[in-house]
Amino acid sequence: MNIKTLEAIDVRGKRVLLRCDLNVPLTNGVISDDGRIRASLPTIKYLLAQGASIVITAHLGRPKGERISALSLAPVAIRLAELLEVPVNFSSEIIGAKIGESQITLLENIRFEAAETSKDESERVVLATQLAIYADIFISDGFGAVHRKHASVYDVAKLLPHAAGLLIAAEVDVLQKLTHNPERPYGVALGGSKVSDKIGVISNLLDKVDTLAIGGGMLFTFLAAKGFEIGKSLVETDLLPTVRELMERAEKLGVNLLLPTDIVVAPEFAAGATPTTVAADQIPADQMGLDIGAQSSNTFASALNVCKTVFWNGPMGVFEFPNFANGTKVVAQALTQVSGISVVGGGDSAAAVRALGFADSDFGYISTGGGASLEYLEGKELPGLLVLQ
Repeated sequence: MNIKTLEAIDVRGKRVLLRCDLNVPLTNGVISDDGRIRASLPTIKYLLAQGASIVITAHLGRPKGERISALSLAPVAIRLAELLEVPVNFSSEIIGAKIGESQITLLENIRFEAAETSKDESERVVLATQLAIYADIFISDGFGAVHRKHASVYDVAKLLPHAAGLLIAAEVDVLQKLTHNPERPYGVALGGSKVSDKIGVISNLLDKVDTLAIGGGMLFTFLAAKGFEIGKSLVETDLLPTVRELMERAEKLGVNLLLPTDIVVAPEFAAGATPTTVAADQIPADQMGLDIGAQSSNTFASALNVCKTVFWNGPMGVFEFPNFANGTKVVAQALTQVSGISVVGGGDSAAAVRALGFADSDFGYISTGGGASLEYLEGKELPGLLVLQ
């Protein structure tokens, strides 16, 4: 995919409308992971160095057109100013904001405007037109939102000269390496709670990968498809036929499909629940699986270590609970030892590696867009990228 990049457009002294992805985890006004803010810094610093004045649009959560104080970007403005070491003007107004002499203004959560996510194009265009008034140029750098046809991502790009920021350019470059002639062996590890979220990716990657390791809550639908007792574990019974077809296809293609051979179970979903390790085909009826076992963790790690290209999306277990974090930690550690390129696919995976004490620099690349990355790897067209071509 050829997209117009930041270096190809003259931003010197111009007014720039910059779409960032600042959708950080926020609890009682406290940011627990500022990774997405940090990922936006290179483009902002580049624009500042060119003497541009910047108006930033971004979203936080899903307020669905309502002003929800807990989803205000005000704490993000404070953190952004700290990281940039320059003042950031925060505007509680989205339309008709007073920009003044500030070189950087962050507008309030764009999703407080119902038109931002409207399926009615005419409503989105009205909002996009109001945003376009702020600027001479539009720079799109919120990779985590490029799979959405939203006013601040898609429609505004049609109204102004535009280009992709440094983050989107880097994300696309990495994803193209994962989909076009990746260095082999190529390994993919997928986790997370729902197999329905990953079916498309698995199907699209099966004829591209050498090893596919399945963990997280989604693994139990695979075990159930093999006829195993899974106790109280998560399962999507409507997808059992699809999963069986995928397993058969993997076998025909010669893909090394790795499913756990041991599971860490507990009687309930709780941090203090007592963990027990059992064989994958012997999960008691009154227990639920909350992590892959130590044996499986080591098997996954060994298989991924020898790969030259590795993509990982989705925790292997409930990493937020220390008793059920080992699988995720072992797989993360394996990615730090890959001799080629290792990509952590955003979302919960990025949060997990940071929560478990890993540094971003331990990996080849940490994506900012979980959903966007997955849809790209699924082979879908992403509106926010198409409009930048």
